[in-house]
Amino acid sequence: MFAEYKEAVKKQLEPNTYKHSLAVQVCLGAIYNYLKAENKLKTDEPVREDWLLAGLVHDIDYSEPYKKDHPQKTREVLKKHGLEISDTVDQIVKDHCSHTAPVPKNQAGWAIRCADSLTGLIVAVALVYPTKKLNDVKLKSIIKRFHKEPRFAAGTRRDEVKECEKKDGLNIPIDKFIEICFESMKEISQDLDL
Repeated sequence: MFAEYKEAVKKQLEPNTYKHSLAVQVCLGAIYNYLKAENKLKTDEPVREDWLLAGLVHDIDYSEPYKKDHPQKTREVLKKHGLEISDTVDQIVKDHCSHTAPVPKNQAGWAIRCADSLTGLIVAVALVYPTKKLNDVKLKSIIKRFHKEPRFAAGTRRDEVKECEKKDGLNIPIDKFIEICFESMKEISQDLDL
């Protein structure tokens, strides 16, 4: 799914940012599935494919010469690759940055904002394990480092990740949210080289 978009993201970004994009995409798919299974998905939410595409392309302009305007140049960069996105997908992408969207417009926007920074912490936990493999990481280790070790993966915007608990957003307890993202990332561990 989205092979052309995936190829464009891979060409445009540094390898680690590309892997991050894959991680966010899979997290968004898992969050969508969870909300739907729990009957928490709002009726006016974008379709699952929009969530997935937004997760994949959300950082495509996080490269020169566009980086300073990220995420405002998503469409411009995609156009360079002969690709387009809908207004809905573009808005989800913009929602992942608080400076372009102080309050996300929907659950997809909340999901991308909360998952974006969390993926880096999950990767960092895997990298301190001797095997450097996600499948060897224990969920409790990620949760502990998230809550009790703020200097670990210090770039993680923990306040944004915790917004997953907002009643008018996703309304998912933080530890459950971490679990959803972690389990989904394990499914693509080979693509992440973890």
